[in-house]
Amino acid sequence: MNKNPCRGQRVVGAENSNRPASTKNEAPIVVALDFTPDSKAALMWAADYADRMGRKLLVLHVVHDPAEAPGSYRQKEEDLLRPMEDVATKMMAEFLQKVAEEHPEIAALQDAESALVRGIPATRILEFAEARGACGIVMGSRGRTGLPHLLLGSKAERVVQLSPIPVMIVKATAPDD
Repeated sequence: MNKNPCRGQRVVGAENSNRPASTKNEAPIVVALDFTPDSKAALMWAADYADRMGRKLLVLHVVHDPAEAPGSYRQKEEDLLRPMEDVATKMMAEFLQKVAEEHPEIAALQDAESALVRGIPATRILEFAEARGACGIVMGSRGRTGLPHLLLGSKAERVVQLSPIPVMIVKATAPDD
């Protein structure tokens, strides 16, 4: 029987903390971001789960391989001629800082480790999670359907299909919810 490597056992003695004193298995949780509202929702879910389970949170962004699926980044005018990796690094730092400042009570956000890799997103997410010994992957999904789904595919769907570890797909709530 395969046990979920994200399951940890809480240790009594951390009464004044949401975070357990230790867990049996220290495998981290990977959350893949693309700076959309859905990826922010995924980050929040993953950070809360990491806190509850006493896990390290690894935040990943994959810079799209231009040969396969060109990425687009809303660049400020001063960034127009900078390489995509530089722009993405700056965006990641600003995104994480903003979310951490909005939620100082979530320890995993404050302690999160971030990484940026280049390539085809689904492949690189799986490679990163495997290399880091992750127990789970968390991603946001816009949930495209019809022609946009056929043309663009779904990175989250591909990760779910190929991942040997649990994958959680999180969607942002509608603005009027």
